Amino acid sequence: MKEKYCLKVDELEGLAEDILASFQNGVVILRGDLAAGKTTLVKVIAKKMGCDDDVTSPTFSLQQCYGEKIFHYDIYNHGVEHFISLGMLEELDKEGLHFIEWGDEKLLDLLTSVGIDVMTIDIEKTSNDTREYTLCIH
Repeated sequence: MKEKYCLKVDELEGLAEDILASFQNGVVILRGDLAAGKTTLVKVIAKKMGCDDDVTSPTFSLQQCYGEKIFHYDIYNHGVEHFISLGMLEELDKEGLHFIEWGDEKLLDLLTSVGIDVMTIDIEKTSNDTREYTLCIH
């Protein structure tokens, strides 16, 4: 599955519903430039999942957990190697959605090679309030 959406930032609820309709357990790798809207998308999906927690970027904490089935990681500052060296791959065995901001092809290859379901979402800023989202299940 590979789908593209071009949406305004305030139109993400439908995208969140589409994502949850096809992908409810596994890793979602979020890729895009700074301020592309990676955390914003996680906020909308978490809300659709019934989570009322304040969803924030885990840039400095590496991981945030929301409820029992929403996990949010940011590997921008330390990279995939640091993520692995901390034993974080074991966290990905927990049931739920694991959102990893700044994941790359190396992480994608590693996760798929060990049988973890992965969706990638590439976010491209097309204007101040519009983004192009490319979703692919691997």
